Amino acid sequence: MRALRLEDLPRYDYDDYKTWEGRWELINGVPYSMSPSPTFEHQNISQNISYELKRLLKKCKDCKSVIALDWIVSDNTIVCPDNVILCNETQSKFIQTPPKVIFEVLSPSTKKKDRTIKYDIFQEQGVKYYILLEPKGNFAEVYKLTNGFYKLKGEFTDEEYIFNLDECKINFSFKNIFES
Repeated sequence: MRALRLEDLPRYDYDDYKTWEGRWELINGVPYSMSPSPTFEHQNISQNISYELKRLLKKCKDCKSVIALDWIVSDNTIVCPDNVILCNETQSKFIQTPPKVIFEVLSPSTKKKDRTIKYDIFQEQGVKYYILLEPKGNFAEVYKLTNGFYKLKGEFTDEEYIFNLDECKINFSFKNIFES
């Protein structure tokens, strides 16, 4: 009996993805379950991010924030970031252009994928800022795209960081993000 090879595994695309029940991401044709559902702590952090973004983006007519909305990167890659900032995006059912900012709240089941596979996808797609939030340590890592590669701008717990979105700038405070 020969060993199973990667090229022997089935690959899926957006048409397959649309028929699946439950929460999934599809990366390079490989399905990833989004189970179990996020914890209270995870959802609370995401909600706090959403509240802060909504407040800050009121004055920016070109940008808006959304939570847990599918981004169709390609026919065989669909991801669902926790929180994003979209600028100049036409309203549709899914995200179709790279967000300016993506926030991912790390969980034990997705941490490795968020730090490696999705990091690479977002970098390749030109997402200007990628923020990884670690609930266990109550800190966020802010990465900024510089010359095509992410550079760590720092770890934040209760500090502020200015996101330059081209259309506007927002002074994001991490102070209230990890509160329950």
